[in-house]
Amino acid sequence: MKEKLGARVWLGIILFGLVGQIAWMVENMYLNVYLYKTVTYDLNATSAMVATSAMVASSAVVATVVTLFAGGLSDRAGKRKLFISIGYIFWGASVFAFALITKDNSSKLFPSANAVVLTTVMIIVMDCIMTAIGSTANDAAFNAWITDVTTPGTRAKAEGVLQIMPLAALLVIFGIFDSFTQNGQWMLFFGVLGGVTTLMGVVGLFVIKDSPTLAPKKGDFLKELIYGFRPSVVRQNRDLYLIYAAICVIGIANNIYMTYLIIYVEYFLGITDYVLMLGAILILSAVFSVLFGFLRGKISLRILLPAALALYTVGGTLMFFARNIWFVSVAGIIMMTGYLWEMALLSACMRDNTPADKVGHFQGIRMVFSVLIPMCLGPFIGAYVSSTSNGVYVDPTTGAEQPVPTNYIFLAAVIVNLLIIIPLAFMLYAKKKGEREGDGAAAYAETLENGNEKQ
Repeated sequence: MKEKLGARVWLGIILFGLVGQIAWMVENMYLNVYLYKTVTYDLNATSAMVATSAMVASSAVVATVVTLFAGGLSDRAGKRKLFISIGYIFWGASVFAFALITKDNSSKLFPSANAVVLTTVMIIVMDCIMTAIGSTANDAAFNAWITDVTTPGTRAKAEGVLQIMPLAALLVIFGIFDSFTQNGQWMLFFGVLGGVTTLMGVVGLFVIKDSPTLAPKKGDFLKELIYGFRPSVVRQNRDLYLIYAAICVIGIANNIYMTYLIIYVEYFLGITDYVLMLGAILILSAVFSVLFGFLRGKISLRILLPAALALYTVGGTLMFFARNIWFVSVAGIIMMTGYLWEMALLSACMRDNTPADKVGHFQGIRMVFSVLIPMCLGPFIGAYVSSTSNGVYVDPTTGAEQPVPTNYIFLAAVIVNLLIIIPLAFMLYAKKKGEREGDGAAAYAETLENGNEKQ
């Protein structure tokens, strides 16, 4: 008999997965645009890209530390629902708060201060606060809840849906709310999306239900915080940490270009009407990702993972050369499909290998590899590559010059993404090499060979 997830679980996955990603997209893709267009554009002494990179890196550090603590607390409390629901309520309020941080308001509060520098600092600080709340609600509690309520037989389907959510969130934002930002209606943009996030927190009080097997955990909390960093734990869970390493590499590659994507399309390519183009990329790559899900369990991961890597490499290389809207669309679909395939495969494997008694704790460890390292390194690599390739946008009205991302960010992403070959080689060929015969890695390698991994 096939294992199935109930309608209530699916509702929670879809609603909270989508709204959570919408809130994260506001931070990951629109705060930098907000900073670039309304705050640092006229600041010649400081590159807007460097300010953006600093904001992303600060957010990543906060997200990781908070998720580590919050995940452990949710384990000890034996509750995810309250962390999710209350967290989403305050998360929405923090999204709206960005609408209040403007150069005009900064000048009124502190007339003697440099309004641009002060506003930039205030946005970065508010971003950290928003991240702390969102990480508690989404990265720690919601992700732990997903693992709680799914089984090895249902995780591949759930993970496939979750991997589409960032794209669905972008599609919702581009299709409905992006015009607000293009018209300078940032108050409306932050207000509506913040309100939706808060409303979802209220809905969670009625929809989310903790797993009946979830029970409070006892023990020394401080020792539990560093549990996943112990060398002995890493050795005992080598498969999991190899998967983390692969996800880390993909995350670094993705952050090289994703942080600057809208700025790149609008200012480097000169495509101002990009909503339909990005929508087509998101929809088609998501469809291909869903169709790809039917291949899992039928074809060996020794074939599927290299195929995903090849797609990403081809798509990213084409993006380097693409200049018109049609070429960019085709290249973007190929690259994004490869990315989704990579992440869907590895994320399902990650959940299968997460120790069942420390699910909340390992959300923090996951964040080190999926958020902290990628978001600290990726944006700075993108900024460095763009600065060395002399990308400059000249405002046709004022003649002011502003640094912009260049096509080299995609070439850099392709090169970095190829490094996943290293952890995948250990993970996929452990049995063949005979490095750990008889242990979990050898057995896992065998399931990969047969295409019947625990999904």
